[in-house]
Amino acid sequence: IEGGEAFDLVIIDTSEVNELTKQGKIAGDTRQDIVRAAIGVGVREGAPKPDISTVDALKTALLSANSFTYAPDALYGKQLVQAFERVGIAEQVKAKTKPNPLARVAPALAAGEVDLAIAGIPTLLSTKGVQVVGPLPRELENWLVNTSGISTAAKEPDAAKAFIK
Repeated sequence: IEGGEAFDLVIIDTSEVNELTKQGKIAGDTRQDIVRAAIGVGVREGAPKPDISTVDALKTALLSANSFTYAPDALYGKQLVQAFERVGIAEQVKAKTKPNPLARVAPALAAGEVDLAIAGIPTLLSTKGVQVVGPLPRELENWLVNTSGISTAAKEPDAAKAFIK
């Protein structure tokens, strides 16, 4: 889209839809939240599931793991770094963290490159060899929201509206 590619409909992160709307590439009245998914923790299939039900339990799980991964460049990753600082483990987890691009977080876990992965629960669920432990504790809860928008230059705006509906 940023490169000028034509499109009728997009479903991406809310902040990106907002930016494209400001740029006049998406019609503002077509913006609609489509998906809201929690951020969670995953382990390799068959591995024991650590307790992550509270902030203290999650801290223990992260500090006990040999390594874990998440996507630091993703919005949730930036918020996770702030959460690590807020709960006082930022320095302790640095050596255990193996950052990955968003698309590699769950596959890295499935391949055994890390003990834990933190990502959107749908991403974890859709990766063979990964099992979901659960969502982040309520105090650290974070949601990924994907929003749809229809191009201001859509060739098939009615089809795009029907798809959203």
